[in-house]
Amino acid sequence: MFSPEPFSRPPRVTVSPPGPITALLRFAAPSDPLAAQPRWRLLRNPVQVVTAHTLDEVGSALKAVEQAVAEGLYAAGFVTYEAAPAFDPTLVTHPSGEMPLLWFALFTNFEELDDLPGSTSNFSLGAWTPDGPETEYAAAITEIRRQIAEGNTYQVNHTLRLRAPFAGDDLALFTALSRAQPTFYSAYLNAGRWRVLSVSPELFFSVAGGEIVTRPMKGTAPRGGTPEEDAARVAALRASPKERAENLMIVDLLRNDLGRVSRFGTVTVPRLFEVETYPTLHTMTSMVRAELRPSVRLAEVFGALFPCGSVTGAPKVNTMRLIRRLEPAPRGVYCGAVGYLSPGDEMVFNVPIRTVTLDMARGTAEYGVGGGVTWDSTPEGEYAEVLTKAAVVRGLVTGEQS
Repeated sequence: MFSPEPFSRPPRVTVSPPGPITALLRFAAPSDPLAAQPRWRLLRNPVQVVTAHTLDEVGSALKAVEQAVAEGLYAAGFVTYEAAPAFDPTLVTHPSGEMPLLWFALFTNFEELDDLPGSTSNFSLGAWTPDGPETEYAAAITEIRRQIAEGNTYQVNHTLRLRAPFAGDDLALFTALSRAQPTFYSAYLNAGRWRVLSVSPELFFSVAGGEIVTRPMKGTAPRGGTPEEDAARVAALRASPKERAENLMIVDLLRNDLGRVSRFGTVTVPRLFEVETYPTLHTMTSMVRAELRPSVRLAEVFGALFPCGSVTGAPKVNTMRLIRRLEPAPRGVYCGAVGYLSPGDEMVFNVPIRTVTLDMARGTAEYGVGGGVTWDSTPEGEYAEVLTKAAVVRGLVTGEQS
């Protein structure tokens, strides 16, 4: 279990002058994660920004954010995948690179919007290029299957990064992404040099009224060309032994993780193997719910759950070591957590899949994509799944929003 003392270093806190939009979030309410499409939260002019650039700053940074929220502020930000060793040193990742491990902006209030604010600016994206050839991806799938055969892992979420040149208005790109892929857990964060554009459909966890809920996603199928074909693909996904086994492994992992911070006997699975439909794909999702133990804090929740099992695999420690060996670069915000905290112990974080990270200094866009690999996986099938999940960004080249 994570404990920030005695080895944590004070976080880096800056006071921010008034500026442009810092955060836009549309997250389902913690009290009802399956409710109708929520409204947008617009947060601007942060009074402070809390960051962590080293592992020993992460714990104290989370504590500072939670304390600020307890005093009445609102927080929005991200934790990168590479922050994982701060919560458990046995979790191995790549070094984090230039991006902060953690970034949260603190606000005195927020506005609610029915739709995204309009923009008359343009953006342009060059061709998306993967960080390795298909043959390299296939070799990784083969190696993962070998590790499964040897009993070192049961499932691995193997990913790759797509990169493209970017220029123009990042908020216009986010608007285009949001309209192409409307989801329950969308977020735009302006972190200065770094911009996070997340249209994730996956809830990492939400907390409200002492209850914690997770909704892992595992299992994907492309949309059909006709209503009949579409319905057939939903039925096939729902019945697929491979996809159900993949989903159930992660549900079991999250049940175990939640048990570390929950009241004994309260962990339940009220929904299992449900299929959700989005513009480019169908995906299988389940729900795990529990009652938090009294006085459990944010750092303890992250210590029990982070990174989400759906983007690591199982068992988590061994599998993350394998991910470190097979993936050539850090994941960054992708597969970490993006979310907000409100006064009154309400918090919601997504799993930032379907997420573009912009480096405004270099003029580049990065999009992570991957899938769960089991013994039944094939290199061809896994690469096809990657292409399906990348469809939402591959179609965005230029845009003007109004």
